[in-house]
Amino acid sequence: MRRNAFLAALALMPGLAFAQPVRLDAGTDRAPPPDWRGTLSVAVENDTFARSGSDRNYTNGVQASWRSPSADLPQPLAWLDRQLGFLMGPGDLRWGLAIGQTMFTPLDTSRRNPDPNDRPYSANLFGAVSLSRASEQRLTVVELQVGVVGPSALGRQAQNGFHSIIGAERSFGWATQLRDEAVFNLVVERKWRVPIGAIGTLQFEALPSVSVSLGNGNLYGALGGTLRMGQGLLADFGPGRIRPALAGSNYFQPDANRNGRNWGWYVFAGLEGRAVGRDIALDGNTWRDSRRVDSRPFVADAQAGAAVFWGSYRLAYSHVLRSEEFYGQRGGVTQYGSLNLAVRF
Repeated sequence: MRRNAFLAALALMPGLAFAQPVRLDAGTDRAPPPDWRGTLSVAVENDTFARSGSDRNYTNGVQASWRSPSADLPQPLAWLDRQLGFLMGPGDLRWGLAIGQTMFTPLDTSRRNPDPNDRPYSANLFGAVSLSRASEQRLTVVELQVGVVGPSALGRQAQNGFHSIIGAERSFGWATQLRDEAVFNLVVERKWRVPIGAIGTLQFEALPSVSVSLGNGNLYGALGGTLRMGQGLLADFGPGRIRPALAGSNYFQPDANRNGRNWGWYVFAGLEGRAVGRDIALDGNTWRDSRRVDSRPFVADAQAGAAVFWGSYRLAYSHVLRSEEFYGQRGGVTQYGSLNLAVRF
């Protein structure tokens, strides 16, 4: 009854008065058609996309990821797929790999000795391995992230090297960054697809989600959701993002629409709230003295954007607003843009 009431309330939202609500039957949930192609995606996140001015807070992130086909799994994974039904629900299994880097700087990057009350310089160079299982109505992801913060994460070289190429001012405070430390995070996420209705070929749906991260890098629990409007929504669960974030799927499968269409588009808006127990980029090194600030226990993200896919390509852009992450943070909320290109092979 709660689910029917939720769908009825969504169907009455302004602008959807003529949409026809869709009844869901848990027994009808099923795997999408077998997918014989994998997906390579590249995400670039930068505050320059959202505003002009100096680097600050979360200033840049890059990530390349691979999601396997769901069909013809290697035998060990095919066996594992058969064992995961009780834990991850119905659907097809994909394995994934990712490598990326994120960078954080204080507001004033011209100082060799930055303000001790501002965010410390920090970079995280990481790799990740994941298992995901998707049906038409839900997506479950289990991801292990392994990386390093500190000088070995190459934040100074990446930022100042790029600044020298484009003729921008270098950041002078990297000598004060966090010290080298290995970082481990285990992330578990569940996302549901809740169809709201349709007006002709225009579809509407909600994607509520819950996630948990356990580790010395990021310790948090998150609740969120996304509303989408467009065509061909069964192809994915939203565009991929660099965690922590309201992430979608780093793969897409256009023929999951079951109508022969290999193209689609959608616009979306979403919110996520995180209860944060630890963020190494703010709280500093775990076992060694380093610069740190007093982090806030709750952080919220709001995002909006659009995606289009055609054949083997998907292009998406997300504009993100992030609430203050530590006490005394100057400059208001953090704004940045996320550009994601995915290609099927």
